[in-house]
Amino acid sequence: MSLRRNALIALGLVVAVPAVWIGWSAWSLRAEISGRENAVIADAGERPAPFDAAAMETLPDPVRRYFEFVFPDGPPRDISSVEVEMSGEFRRPLMDNFEPTTARQVASTRKPDLVFSADTPIYGPLWAIAYDIFVDGEMEMGAKLLSTLRVVDEKGTPELNRISLRRWLLESPAWPMALLPGGPVRWEPIDDNHARAVISAYGLQSSMIVTFRDDGGISALDAEEEGDLETPYHGSGEHTERSDYRLVDGVRVPMSFMIARAANGEIHPFWSGRITSIRFRRD
Repeated sequence: MSLRRNALIALGLVVAVPAVWIGWSAWSLRAEISGRENAVIADAGERPAPFDAAAMETLPDPVRRYFEFVFPDGPPRDISSVEVEMSGEFRRPLMDNFEPTTARQVASTRKPDLVFSADTPIYGPLWAIAYDIFVDGEMEMGAKLLSTLRVVDEKGTPELNRISLRRWLLESPAWPMALLPGGPVRWEPIDDNHARAVISAYGLQSSMIVTFRDDGGISALDAEEEGDLETPYHGSGEHTERSDYRLVDGVRVPMSFMIARAANGEIHPFWSGRITSIRFRRD
């Protein structure tokens, strides 16, 4: 009996020790991500709203219609950051299949900083926590299998930092106050339904072509250069579509999204779903 008991104890330890390690690693990683989120929120709350009211009159016509649509009571100046919860289907780089994914994103509306994190299954019971952080002009991207084994570890380079700057712009329909004149984005006219959004910050610059719906809402944003489909990361993606606008705390937000890579005239979606919760933080 003692041998059997000892064998059961040993087996229990074999199972319990890794489980405890995985649990602690998951808590530690989430705490680290939460700390970065709180830093972005705190920094945003200490910054004045960069708004140029006089420049509103010189905006391209579709951009002025857009702001009238998303801000029915006028542009808010006291929203400093936003917290967004999402749920949908995600395709990992260089893969074909989509998996159910939940994600969270915290962004400053006063400078292009963001913290993105997601939980996604890998295979069977295996899952990963992925994160993408861009703060003060430096990006870092990572993913840990079972919160312990690092499978992605990318640090900032001039190109990746520029792509991350573009990502904040690509995601900005969820926080449209960041697109107002006076901030890091300037607008250039194209035609009645398109305008170029140029974002400049941290010595970096990027741009996207914005397509507007007849009612004023943004329907799509497209990068002006093709993507490299062979990279082990998606980065910002080069194309996004936005729809199902809902009024949230006085701001119309597109609750449905699709984000894709784009190359050779083709669109390759990798993340689509819905905003399940959004919170604007005010001064």
